[in-house]
Amino acid sequence: MFSDELEKISWEETTKAIYSKTDADVRRALGKKEHLDVNDFMALISPAATPYLEVMARLSQKYTMERFGKTISMFVPLYITNSCTNSCVYCGFHISNPMKRTILTEEEIINEYKAIKRLAPFENLLLVTGENPAAAGVPYIARALDLAKPYFSNLQIEVMPLKAEEYKELTHHGLNGVICFQETYNKANYKKYHPRGMKSKFEWRVDGFDRMGQAGVHKIGMGVLIGLEEWRTDVTMMAYHLRYLQKHYWKTKYSVNFPRMRPSENDGFQPNVIMNDRELAQLTFAMRIFDHDVDISYSTRESAAFRNHMATLGVTTMSAESKTEPGGYFTYPQALEQFHVSDERKAVEVDAALRSLGRIPVYKDWDTALTLPQC
Repeated sequence: MFSDELEKISWEETTKAIYSKTDADVRRALGKKEHLDVNDFMALISPAATPYLEVMARLSQKYTMERFGKTISMFVPLYITNSCTNSCVYCGFHISNPMKRTILTEEEIINEYKAIKRLAPFENLLLVTGENPAAAGVPYIARALDLAKPYFSNLQIEVMPLKAEEYKELTHHGLNGVICFQETYNKANYKKYHPRGMKSKFEWRVDGFDRMGQAGVHKIGMGVLIGLEEWRTDVTMMAYHLRYLQKHYWKTKYSVNFPRMRPSENDGFQPNVIMNDRELAQLTFAMRIFDHDVDISYSTRESAAFRNHMATLGVTTMSAESKTEPGGYFTYPQALEQFHVSDERKAVEVDAALRSLGRIPVYKDWDTALTLPQC
């Protein structure tokens, strides 16, 4: 399990190693064509690499084109419940937040699916829940997957960490992928942000990725929440985690995400760390140079202008017209959000913008492209 490996990696020593990287370390990493290790990745995200941003952008673009061509895979998230038993201090679904809790019925879920299909020819659906296994656990998620199959061909979930046999069971209901954000790999401070609920159990969450691999999940999505801890150290831990998973579950595809903290509805938590656009660009380029095959995903947390820019330089997956409240596409369009989105464009507008940049929005894995009416 990765929690055992993580015990061997010092947070403090890793931070010190990143900030001690030199110009020579950066040039050495940039000189490698492939097989970069985590030490190289640390050099590329370090302050020493900032003068090389343009070089990194060109390399990132080159490797992305070689592996993914001009395609951008499009997906849409659907929140089916905001019921949650956790107390994450930064989240709008915090159990103590006085808000209406919603668990969509089967009829409401189907109405959401139909509404999404009217937005764009989406085939990649991400089902998202709060973490309330008693009220909206595996049977509820399985039923939502079953109901989705007539409408979508690629189904992923972002839910509470499950047992390996539960992930396996969901694959029989059409599950293709699982996304889970570790939020932070800083074990010493983890419980400060997640004081109560199942999410407070650090090992259970970090080892969830092993259980996904053991269950044969086709695609695993990883991420840390930028704003909690020193971001360079956190993403380095994720790089260690990615390499570990690739070694042990080599048949699985992987994606990474670097969500920057957005204002949430409880409005109380201020980010401890601010990552600017240049730093996010540097991280994106570094990840692509580090791993040519990993999917790099940007959500609507990021601005339209920044997403447009990065679509040509390393990003390979994007969401569009996202609603972060349960039933946001049809049933409850004005409900309370988990967080505010930044890119509020309609899917057709995102599609048109990507095409104007020479990108090809792809709505299902095996299509080269689908034509979407121009806005």
